[in-house]
Amino acid sequence: MGVGLKIELEEIEHRVILRLDGRLDAASSPILERKISNLIEEDHYHLLLDFSRIDYLSSAGMRVLLSAIKKLTSKKGDLILFSLSEEVSEVIKMAGFDKILRIFSSEKEALQFHK
Repeated sequence: MGVGLKIELEEIEHRVILRLDGRLDAASSPILERKISNLIEEDHYHLLLDFSRIDYLSSAGMRVLLSAIKKLTSKKGDLILFSLSEEVSEVIKMAGFDKILRIFSSEKEALQFHK
C-alpha cells in the first residue's frame, strides 16, 4: 500500500495553494512537512491548504500544521486551511487548534483573507 497523500500546488497572487488528497497521518505527514519546508525555503510564506479531500487527520498531521505555523509566523507569513470536513474540523476543535489555525469554509474566503 502506498502512502495515502497526494499534493498538487497552485500559485495565485503570491500565495501557494496546496491541494491535499487523502489522509494526513503518521505515514504521510513527512511528505507535507517536506513540501512546506521546501516552499518556505523558496520564500513562499503565504500557504493555503485545501482540506476538501482530506478524510483523516492524526496527531502527527496536527504537529506538521503547528510546526508550519511557527515557521511561517517567524517569516511574517501565514498558514490558512479551508474546506475542512466535519470530522477533520472536530479533531482540530477538540485539540484546541481552532484557536491557532486560520480556518475558512471556502477557497474564495481563504483567498480574500490578507489582501
